[in-house]
Amino acid sequence: MVTIGVAVAIPEPWATQLQDYRTSVGDVTATQIPTHITLIPPVEVPAEDLPAVEAHLGEAASGLAAFRIHLRGTGTFRPVSPVVFVTLVEGISEVELLADAVRRGPLAMDLHFPFHPHVTVAHHLGDAQLDRAFAELSDFECEFTAGAFSLYVHDEGAGWQPTREFALQPTA
Repeated sequence: MVTIGVAVAIPEPWATQLQDYRTSVGDVTATQIPTHITLIPPVEVPAEDLPAVEAHLGEAASGLAAFRIHLRGTGTFRPVSPVVFVTLVEGISEVELLADAVRRGPLAMDLHFPFHPHVTVAHHLGDAQLDRAFAELSDFECEFTAGAFSLYVHDEGAGWQPTREFALQPTA
């Protein structure tokens, strides 16, 4: 079995900025998690199924166009889950459509929580650290084009590693 995830990577310089921030508030897991918007949360699949998963993801990518993402401000899932995140203010519907397309076929799954596109910046920390992240990143803002998404495989030593990128269709 191999543990995989599927996500839209946040580009530089914002990826490093947010990952470094996440580490600075005490989220030690951040060093092994590239900054991203989750489409498929961690799931175990048989290693021999990876070619079928990759074919499915390629098919999903071929049906959707690149789109703009605008991140601005913070949100939280508290009290349900101890998470602070940067919010999407543009690209929400497109991320939802992309997530729906990839969560079919060999990756069909039921989620534990309703899908809400976001970029985690603090997770499983104390209230003071979560409050700090919520306040300090409240003015964070960036915009970029999401032209692809990636398949990540979890490595016990190195953390989450992108193994293949799937390009979305160019916009007209």
